[in-house]
Amino acid sequence: MPSRVYATPEQVWTGPPPPDADRLLALASEDIDDALLTAVYRTDSAGRPTDPKVVTALAEAVRAQIEYWAATGDDGTGAAGRWDSVSIGPVSLSGRKDPPAAAGDVDLAPRTHRALTRAGLLPGVIW
Repeated sequence: MPSRVYATPEQVWTGPPPPDADRLLALASEDIDDALLTAVYRTDSAGRPTDPKVVTALAEAVRAQIEYWAATGDDGTGAAGRWDSVSIGPVSLSGRKDPPAAAGDVDLAPRTHRALTRAGLLPGVIW
């Protein structure tokens, strides 16, 4: 599990968090870290961001990533994106979709990508 978790259960879930909330937060934070391999932002000695705008963006990105997993029937492992069809209640999806290529080869949710882009963290540029 990553040493940095960018959101709290209260920032992600409006009601009681699921039993595996800590695992989901850690996995989503790990995906964010992988996507930000070339991002440059100020951090403290523990590697946590210090700019409030970046802190907020990372929490929003974690929430969006977990919402994406819930909507696609994934549990954070990425396995749901590998199947040809998925049914959740009355909703059925079919056809194989390769995950989008993102920084660090992470399947980022579109809203996750937008939150990181709005904060100036993507695309990563080293000056």
